[in-house]
Amino acid sequence: KIAVGADLVSALKSELGGLFESLIVALMTPPVSYDASKLHKALKGAGTDDEVLIEILASRTGEQIKDIIKVYKKEFGGKLEKDICGDTSGHYQKLLVILLQGNREEGVDEEKTEKDAKDLYAAGEGKFGTDEEKFITILGNRSAEHLRKVFDAYKKLSGSDIEDSIEGETTGNLENLLVAVVKCARSVPQFFAEGLYKSMRRAGTDDDTLMRIMVSRSEVDMLDIRASFKKMYGVSLYSTIQVTQSSSVFCLFHFDKC
Repeated sequence: KIAVGADLVSALKSELGGLFESLIVALMTPPVSYDASKLHKALKGAGTDDEVLIEILASRTGEQIKDIIKVYKKEFGGKLEKDICGDTSGHYQKLLVILLQGNREEGVDEEKTEKDAKDLYAAGEGKFGTDEEKFITILGNRSAEHLRKVFDAYKKLSGSDIEDSIEGETTGNLENLLVAVVKCARSVPQFFAEGLYKSMRRAGTDDDTLMRIMVSRSEVDMLDIRASFKKMYGVSLYSTIQVTQSSSVFCLFHFDKC
């Protein structure tokens, strides 16, 4: 703007079109503003894009979530928590609100790991019916490092992974959010590698999800996601994107082809 007296994003929009324009404009948007805009879009109008709510709130750090809340209020004039509560309900809403606080405990409490594993088992597989509150409290508040130890203890106790218990005991958006929280506690790069794979595996690419993940993680952990993708699926992320997209759209990310 100082050099030529024009807004760069506006100039790009006037010269580009389609997916390429959307991608370039997204890359020009500060990461926190990008997340806030995606959450606003997911909540506005009829219906809610729960996939976006779950992806962002399950994967971002506490500090990132607090920054998103501030930017959301500044750019859209509303409170993110209030808007989410207006569009959700029940135990799903409760866990979203807990995640919105961005106040996970720190470190590992060795004395709690066994108890948490036993409490999760008793809340699900170990009883008739499900105590959703126990799942929400433990998975929504403990640190990722602590949760990984809880998951190991849970498997020794029950003989199955915590994800299997969640999928057997819960349904719908609550199930999806709980599973996402577990996967992010295990490995955020693996969580996003799976999201990218799912966005491209069907006939017709889910361009919104593909672009959202590529843009939001491009300067965070994309190299780790790339490595996880190849380890999990036996093919490179680069070649998979090439098969599904015009090379001009996602070549900007400069993947190593190996």
